[in-house]
Amino acid sequence: MFHRFNNQEERSAYGGSAFLELQYCKMKPDTSVKKIVAVSSVSPWQNDSIYVYMTDMADFYSNYCDIFVDGLYNNMKKGKIDVFGINYYSPTQTATIISAIESKKPKEYAVLLEWLRNASQYNGVYIWGI
Repeated sequence: MFHRFNNQEERSAYGGSAFLELQYCKMKPDTSVKKIVAVSSVSPWQNDSIYVYMTDMADFYSNYCDIFVDGLYNNMKKGKIDVFGINYYSPTQTATIISAIESKKPKEYAVLLEWLRNASQYNGVYIWGI
């Protein structure tokens, strides 16, 4: 369900651009949340991101929608995973997500858990929709 790629060519060869991208927020901790969730602030296709291909999105959602909760959207509202937009999770939320994954152990959790543990050096994470 989770994929990693070294470059854009590998992503394109796998299946074009039909991915959810789980991406580290690399903005400084004092950045306003309005700027953090601005479309112009998020740069897609990062090589340190992990990806969920469109054929796995329903599986991802059914396994993780109760774990990735209250993500901040571009319109400054919060909710469940928006597979077509920006979802931002703060460092505090990311820690809560890690705890929930460790407890629930959803499908392919080890890959995601390893990636999320590296998020502690960043200002949270995004789920960037297709």
